[in-house]
Amino acid sequence: MADEYRDLSHPIETGMRTFPGDPAVSVTPAATIPEDGFSVREIRCGSHTGTHIDAPGHTEPEGGTLDDRAVGEYVFTACFRDLTPCSPREALGPDRLPDSIDDPDVDLAVLRTGWDEYWTGGRPEEADAPAGPEGSTDDRYLDHPYLSPAAARRLREADCGVAVDALNPDPTPTANADPDEPDGVPVHHALLGADLPIIENLTGLTGLPERFTLLAFPLPIADGDGAPVRAVAHVP
Repeated sequence: MADEYRDLSHPIETGMRTFPGDPAVSVTPAATIPEDGFSVREIRCGSHTGTHIDAPGHTEPEGGTLDDRAVGEYVFTACFRDLTPCSPREALGPDRLPDSIDDPDVDLAVLRTGWDEYWTGGRPEEADAPAGPEGSTDDRYLDHPYLSPAAARRLREADCGVAVDALNPDPTPTANADPDEPDGVPVHHALLGADLPIIENLTGLTGLPERFTLLAFPLPIADGDGAPVRAVAHVP
């Protein structure tokens, strides 16, 4: 049987979702075959657009950049856990992490929350979907589950990064946030501060095996604090 390669990436396209406040994305014609004899697209986006990887310098003042890593270090031995179903803004504790994060061969925990279902926005009419207070967002993707600080510490102790099918491993601020939620980006600090990878906005994780290789090569942005990746699962 031939090896399987599964694309776990969102396409980059005009108007696609970004983290609140990040640059808007546009992909527009800069040259066309009828007018110029060739086709070229102009792409405008931030360094954390779509499915992407964070470099330590994204949140850490003395953190490194993408080009500090050899290209082979973007090939990860991943362990997988399907956490579905998850609730909006659910704090995921250490008990939700894969058991094999302590395996010295594993360097990335890939977590399926199912939140990629809401990538295009909207809050479906579901019996278990809270309406939220007045003024709350109707964009369910922003109200994703997140890792608790204890889960982040557990990953750091295991020397293991994380990849999620959600916007952020930390809680994204919205009007639906609970006062008890952590402030800031403690998961980013815990992992990026230890030079461990964070990959965000994966998609299509259903049915992945407990162990696989994740290829996540970033665009070679000089001094990059992050970059879009073509995330591909290699399943022998």
